[in-house]
Amino acid sequence: MISVEKSIYDPKSSDDGLRVLVMRYWPRGIRKEKVDVWFKDLGTSKQLIKDWKSGKLTWSQFKARYVAELKDQSKRDMIRDLAKRSKAGKLTLLCSCHDATRCHRTILKNRIERIV
Repeated sequence: MISVEKSIYDPKSSDDGLRVLVMRYWPRGIRKEKVDVWFKDLGTSKQLIKDWKSGKLTWSQFKARYVAELKDQSKRDMIRDLAKRSKAGKLTLLCSCHDATRCHRTILKNRIERIV
């Protein structure tokens, strides 16, 4: 099972399973203990997040660009690794976004679940 319902700023709980940070940059004020593993290269590119936050992109444009970024072989390998880990237990994908419906981690979750 893969969860995207939590932000990195939400409290850690025992039902989170493996806590996976999927941001390019480490979030301010967050201690290393709040994360089990960091897949920084599965975060959005600097330009993509800048375009999204400035309102230059619709959600579907953002999604298409992020999916294109995930086609890199090293990122596909990381996605396969997370798919294997999700078979062994629960994963919680984390980033700084509070709204999971408009966050790259929801797109990433769908990519991981395609493999599982």
